[in-house]
Amino acid sequence: MDLKSVHNVYFIGIGGIGMSALARYFVAEGKSVAGYDRTKTEITEALKDLGVYVHFEDAIASIPTEFLDKERTLIVYTPAIPQSHIEYNYFKDQGFELLKRSAVLGEITKNTFCLAVAGTHGKTTTTSILGHLMKACDVPMTAFLGGVSENYNSNFILNGTDVTVVEADEYDRSFLTLSPDMAGITSMDADHLDIYGAPEELTKSFIDFTKRLKPGGKLFVKNGLPLKGITYGIEDDADYSAQHIKIANGSYEFDLKTPTGTLHNFKFNLPGRHNLSNAIMALAMTVEYGIPHQQLVKALASFKGVKRRFTYQLKTDNVVFIDDYAHHPEEINAVHHAVREMYPGRKVLAVFQPHLFSRTRDFADDFAKSLSQFDEVMLLDIYPARELPMEGITSEWLLKKIKNNSKKLVEKSALLSEIKASDAFVILTIGAGDIGEQVKHIKQGLELEN
Repeated sequence: MDLKSVHNVYFIGIGGIGMSALARYFVAEGKSVAGYDRTKTEITEALKDLGVYVHFEDAIASIPTEFLDKERTLIVYTPAIPQSHIEYNYFKDQGFELLKRSAVLGEITKNTFCLAVAGTHGKTTTTSILGHLMKACDVPMTAFLGGVSENYNSNFILNGTDVTVVEADEYDRSFLTLSPDMAGITSMDADHLDIYGAPEELTKSFIDFTKRLKPGGKLFVKNGLPLKGITYGIEDDADYSAQHIKIANGSYEFDLKTPTGTLHNFKFNLPGRHNLSNAIMALAMTVEYGIPHQQLVKALASFKGVKRRFTYQLKTDNVVFIDDYAHHPEEINAVHHAVREMYPGRKVLAVFQPHLFSRTRDFADDFAKSLSQFDEVMLLDIYPARELPMEGITSEWLLKKIKNNSKKLVEKSALLSEIKASDAFVILTIGAGDIGEQVKHIKQGLELEN
């Protein structure tokens, strides 16, 4: 289907972070946009504010009449929906054009200069930094982000259509629909084994992604990954490397070594070396794109971060409350490292909600090891997302593996009182499920005491 000839776009799973970015794009293109999602969220409410019709009942009767015209309507769906979905099966049986989100993203980006960022972790922050740098330097581009940028309060940045910046998602091999001019890979740690079966298959998928580069395209890889490309790193021998790093007032100050010389006086306001590493990749891509040094210095200093990526909710003399999306052992390790770097010697409480039964099963020992590093641990029940329960795979089972004398299972209803009872100076909420919906409640409760 020629996207320019489409009048209506209907989304099944419109509240997803990637789906909602596409919905915003089609609204900007002047299309009629509507969709279904299972639950009402801040994202669905923001779409409604744009004039998008969103409903929450899987029923044909809930679909606006204009979207039942198959000659004028494109159906976009997420692979996370169940095969039994009523609306999905209706559109399929009626012969509508149905495309996965990733295929639509491939269509949108194929005739642009495309910069795509992939990786099992780090891709959302890196894409958001990259999108911000290009917007702040007035590159005519559209960015599709996998998180909500604090600078724009959106997962979609529009400043023109010549260039696209996209988060390339490895889940369900979605990134293999893209054909980028520049591609970056932040990490290739084992994940999504419910899809891939074995870590080797995931690695193969990343290699297949590198082959999607357009002729003459450039590949950027974190130094140490088993791929050939332009390397980036921190205080190492990479092609692009952060050097002379200092921490001043909670921000990183550094110089950037490049293949042709050193660029000075960068400032980056996000804590954690994992975030600094993400910034180096974004800088490498923008330098290779041709954006001048001083413009990049100013742009990077103005980057505010991504919601639920080491987001400060509260900072007082008595308590620091940070929320993060970390849902993989390596991501938890990165958050731990960042907290210890910023708050050495202070007691840290980690409240973790495991995400998916399969991921908890596959990485249980690694989760236990990463969580054991904190001074105190509270576990919520596993967030199932798209999965049914698995026998024996529970938060109680995971808790027994954690080597920490201060650990407990907590119900959501008791979470605030349990946190208040702790004497930890730093409180972390981490996980990719609905723990994020507890953050506002926790923040308000802590503010009353501090």
